Amino acid sequence: MEQLKRMALFATVVDRGSMVGAAEVLGMTASAVSQQIRKLEESTQVSLLHRTTRKLTLTEAGASFYESCAQVLALAEQAEQRLAELRDAPVGELRIAAPVGFSGPLITEALAPLLRAHPGLSLRLFFHDEQIDLIEQRIDLAIRVGSQEDSSLVARHLGDWRMLLCVAPAYLARCGTIHGPEQLSGLDWLSLTHDRAQQLNLHGPGGAQQHLRLESRVACNNILAVRQFTLAGMGVSAQPEPEVREQLASGQLLVLLPDWQPAPLGIHLVTPRRDAQPAKVRYAIEALRRSLLAR
Repeated sequence: MEQLKRMALFATVVDRGSMVGAAEVLGMTASAVSQQIRKLEESTQVSLLHRTTRKLTLTEAGASFYESCAQVLALAEQAEQRLAELRDAPVGELRIAAPVGFSGPLITEALAPLLRAHPGLSLRLFFHDEQIDLIEQRIDLAIRVGSQEDSSLVARHLGDWRMLLCVAPAYLARCGTIHGPEQLSGLDWLSLTHDRAQQLNLHGPGGAQQHLRLESRVACNNILAVRQFTLAGMGVSAQPEPEVREQLASGQLLVLLPDWQPAPLGIHLVTPRRDAQPAKVRYAIEALRRSLLAR
């Protein structure tokens, strides 16, 4: 590392034409600059400069060495400029992980304006309902739902989405009117889980609660597949209200027992723990925050 510093110093001496000129740029004394040049010559065992009282002249070896030193210095300046760009402007590749339910307009509406405004920014998306390792996959930002227990990550709680018990009209016509939660155990359940058995805790009017143990007819690790089975009239599923708003408005889905709801779904923006975030992450957090809170 010291040798690299001396190479940069040597290039500055040549560029400025004197030890004094280099000292002014570097905030050093001329004698300190001369001492570093001498150490560089001692370590390389090559004379780099001819010194006279009036000027400095490069030796043949010094001229060749200067070209390499100048390239090193230019690369260092480029690296520093690149870091400044990443810090101050949203550029480079932004890697975001999210549940598959966000693969539609939820992500597009939030990030398309950001991409249009910043041509130097590219986006790579990873959709998984299972949590992935942010460090191993080099993820800049993840959208996660539910409780967050990994203390090695930074989680920003955006808010909570209502969860609704949803059915297709065709299924409700087959099973008949449902008047209360005590009838739910006899229905066909479609669940986002690896296990067929599940617990469902419902919150009702006046703080009432109902705890049900259900056997899923369809258990799946993909919320979109669960939703498609629901739309096909195969049973009941719990769905985040913002994700099924259009199907509810069109009548493709109905809310079963609207006064009884599962616990709300917490929405979090999660990043690897680090002191400073590049601009691309800060801008994306703000864009997602505005869009998801508006839901």
